[in-house]
Amino acid sequence: MTFLSATLDRVKPSPTIAVTTKAAELKAAGRDVIGLGAGEPDFDTPEGVKAAAKAAIDAGKTKYTPVDGIPELKRAICDKFERDNGLAYEPAQISVGTGGKQVLYNALMATLNPGDEVIIPAPYWVSYPDMVLLAGGAPVVAETSSQTGYKLTADQLEAAITPKTKWFIFNSPSNPTGAGYSASELRALTDVLMRHPHVHVMSDDMYEHLVYDDFEFCTPAQVEPGLYDRTLTVNGVSKAYAMTGWRIGYAGGPKELIGAMRKIQSQSTSNPCSISQWAAVEALSGPQDFIPANNAIFKRRRDMVVEMLNAAEGVTCPVPEGAFYVYPTIGGCMGKTSAGGARIETDEDFATALLEEKGVAVVFGAAFGLSPCFRVSYATSDEALREACTRIRDFCAGLT
Repeated sequence: MTFLSATLDRVKPSPTIAVTTKAAELKAAGRDVIGLGAGEPDFDTPEGVKAAAKAAIDAGKTKYTPVDGIPELKRAICDKFERDNGLAYEPAQISVGTGGKQVLYNALMATLNPGDEVIIPAPYWVSYPDMVLLAGGAPVVAETSSQTGYKLTADQLEAAITPKTKWFIFNSPSNPTGAGYSASELRALTDVLMRHPHVHVMSDDMYEHLVYDDFEFCTPAQVEPGLYDRTLTVNGVSKAYAMTGWRIGYAGGPKELIGAMRKIQSQSTSNPCSISQWAAVEALSGPQDFIPANNAIFKRRRDMVVEMLNAAEGVTCPVPEGAFYVYPTIGGCMGKTSAGGARIETDEDFATALLEEKGVAVVFGAAFGLSPCFRVSYATSDEALREACTRIRDFCAGLT
């Protein structure tokens, strides 16, 4: 008789965290390792945000708060949705959680019954399917391809919908591909959803502000107001504001759903950190000028990484519209043997041999539901990226 829950058999640990942990272990052992697995900016939290947190500490704002957010933060979030997305929410429609992951998890836990299906385009953020499984639902993976820029088509979405579909999880710009949907591309999907009123939309907009070139961000309820009452629009301060460790995510949605999510949170973590909440008020309400400045750095890094990886044998790297990831395909590397003698049959084989032989840590594509590929996070220094891409090119050149 086992002590652990059978629920654990349905899920696996986060592969991105595993890669980061493995890289850290090798570094601690004295290996020269460049980690390209972490999904967080290498920039520091803005000074104004840090000052707001210090002021909150000095003012004694260190007690319990309302379960799903202080009124001041909920108002700042309402203002953000109106300002950036043209979406009108009131505070009772806002949920604040300990990171975007908790907000997504709460929503799934509050709504899924056994047999309910959740459509997830692949490549997907590694946690989506496992959160669905933990909540008792059934992930329905709809594979995209590099030929469509890793974007789901209207026909694919239509084909995935069944009478059991409860949610469609939408992520743009995407983790892991950086793919961003234009208004017209998103309109094609929302037209499908309007024909299926039983399907709700979970829009993960965490990388909203990290977009490049002439790409203009849009979100489903903005493109199709008819979806407003069945859309949960999720965001947070982690990525654009370089606040990953502060753990603040939020969402706007129907009152009934927000109330159910509050109930789940009240019996799990209760409120997010009070100091982090006050810092998030400043992040959303204060100066935003550092965002385009940081984006210019990210764009430069993106362009360098894409160029260098496309010069590697057997590798094809599309140009993403946003986020800070690239997702190259490596079909030309399969079936070969590395200079160190490793047989490359899968993208996990590729990533393992790359780490062991060249000291570069990437996340293999199977973790995101689409192979053979790997993900690179370019949220690190130009020097580290240049050296890592040089090592990747050398590794690929050594495959025979």
